[in-house]
Amino acid sequence: MDDAIVVIENVNRLMNEEGLSPKQAAIKSMEQVTGPVVATTSVLLAIFVPVCFLPGITGVIYRQFGVTISIAVLISMVNALTLSPALSAILLRREDASKPKRKLLPFRLLDRFFRLFNRGFETCSTGYMFIVRRLLRVSFLVVAAVVALVFLSGRLFSALPTGFVPDEDQGALLVNVQLPDAASLARTQAAMKKIGERMASIPEIRSFMSVSGYNILTGVTSSNNGFILIDMKPWEERPDMTQSDVMREFMAKCADVDECTIMPFGMPSVPGIGTTGGFSFVLMDPSGTRTPAEMQEIAADVCQEAMKSPEIASAFTTFRATFPQVHIEIDRQKALKMGVPLASVNSALQSLFGYAYVNDYNKFGKTYKVEIQAKDEFRDEIADLRSFKVRSETTGETVPLGALADISVRFVPQYVQHYNMTSSVTISGSQKEGFSSGQAMARMEAIAKDRLPAGMTFEWTDMSYQEKLAGGRIFVVFALALLFIYLFLVAQYESFMIPLAVVASVPIALFGALVSLALLGIDNNIYAQVGFVLLFGIACKTAILIVEFAKECHDRNGESVVEAAEHAARLRFRAVLMTAVSFLLGTWPLVVAFGASSVSRRSLGTAVFGGMLVSVVIGTLCVPAFYAAAQRTIEGAANISGFLGTVLRRMKHRENGE
Repeated sequence: MDDAIVVIENVNRLMNEEGLSPKQAAIKSMEQVTGPVVATTSVLLAIFVPVCFLPGITGVIYRQFGVTISIAVLISMVNALTLSPALSAILLRREDASKPKRKLLPFRLLDRFFRLFNRGFETCSTGYMFIVRRLLRVSFLVVAAVVALVFLSGRLFSALPTGFVPDEDQGALLVNVQLPDAASLARTQAAMKKIGERMASIPEIRSFMSVSGYNILTGVTSSNNGFILIDMKPWEERPDMTQSDVMREFMAKCADVDECTIMPFGMPSVPGIGTTGGFSFVLMDPSGTRTPAEMQEIAADVCQEAMKSPEIASAFTTFRATFPQVHIEIDRQKALKMGVPLASVNSALQSLFGYAYVNDYNKFGKTYKVEIQAKDEFRDEIADLRSFKVRSETTGETVPLGALADISVRFVPQYVQHYNMTSSVTISGSQKEGFSSGQAMARMEAIAKDRLPAGMTFEWTDMSYQEKLAGGRIFVVFALALLFIYLFLVAQYESFMIPLAVVASVPIALFGALVSLALLGIDNNIYAQVGFVLLFGIACKTAILIVEFAKECHDRNGESVVEAAEHAARLRFRAVLMTAVSFLLGTWPLVVAFGASSVSRRSLGTAVFGGMLVSVVIGTLCVPAFYAAAQRTIEGAANISGFLGTVLRRMKHRENGE
């Protein structure tokens, strides 16, 4: 829409100022604005096409935005160069003061509104030109101020909390439930039922599903673990309750469930990367010399220290090195002497303590399975193992299992974890509200460096790994965007200085975006960074509209640098303001987004809206001064070069004369 606004506004201006017919105005307008329209579109393409080839998850996200915006601006350019001038020639009409005023009240009110609007705009335009003239006198001071703003933006960028893909309210929660080690499945099911009764009293929860005997965090089948998948009501039915609010209410309702540890999580921000939201921190022992008990103790110490930090809401590990297990050591020699095969012993243990499939039978037209298992009262105690009997193949008599095996209880790890082929323990957790994932990760790294013994290291996994991986790429993206903008403009203007007048508007927009994010407490996540890159193109697009006309007035019409800058600022002010206002109105819904993906949309919208607002208010005033400084530098360099050339020629003539 921006390109169409530029065309239509210029056609309307030519009709009113030069008295041209709509068709003549459209033809002349296209002679004037075709270059700027193509240039602005090419700048946006120069930004987003290269970043589409970035690897990894960061590249996927940039590619989605890049392809969408590139295709959209191409269609916009084609529309502005073909359909917009044709429609302008057909639909637009020149203002006629002699035309009688319309008598109907709605039309009179509309005419009055337009008159008041034009009067207000003329006042705004007069004030704008007054400031522009003052800034043109000190154009190099304006450039120095922008250089200072670059350093200030760098400090603000470093101070802003970092993040990757923000945690969203996806309308679902995961809850991991953990009972004491070796708790039976019956106890786990009873605890899950108790939790379910409390969830039923939370109105924001629509339904839930519970699974006993499985640890969702580690993927380990365990009788003392379970998980719950909570489905919340749609966002419009809980306008005042976010995912975090529901999570807090859930924990308050389950405060009296003291027989288990309850850990609620949001769903992962990117499906397929990690099981839950939050961070995943891995402690590793490359030497492999530490026992599981020592690893558990170290992990518990790190978690305990992390819970003291203001940035960390939760930090825990499900690793247990002292999980009780029943160990049966069969005396093979004794079993052989008594004629009991080892297969019979294993089959008896499986059938009685687990279950065994026997066969199928048909009845009433259906097929039923036959499975055997000992009743609960016969397998409650370890002593029951000794009373189980196995038949001897030599005597035909049954032999107690206690006569063939040594039965004892041992404490061993529930599972053994390796990360990059190294013994490891994973710590899961999340940050508190008001803090970013980057701050929480930085705090965990500081704690690990302080608390881990010598020889142990740490790594990030799941979404946290992707966040660390993407942390250094943002500067590559920024550098590529600015480099391609500059190189394209160098080719467009056949000058190394004039493009700097366009690129100088970028720090102003970036500063506005950073201030907006800081004021609203939004972290510097990947969606905000996409907004930064988009701002680079939009800020340059606005600057091109002024610089292109100023260069044309100076080169073709012979106007001075100051006159050309003033002329371009006056002619392009309405078009720049119209495109900026339309852009701001288009991005405002992102700033106040609600519901699905609202956090991501607010991050993108706030960065773009704040940056564009500051760019319109400040950047539009400074662009004429940027052009004047660049053009004066070119002319000054040319004068110096000419002076030095004259001096050298005179010296050469003197040498030849001597």
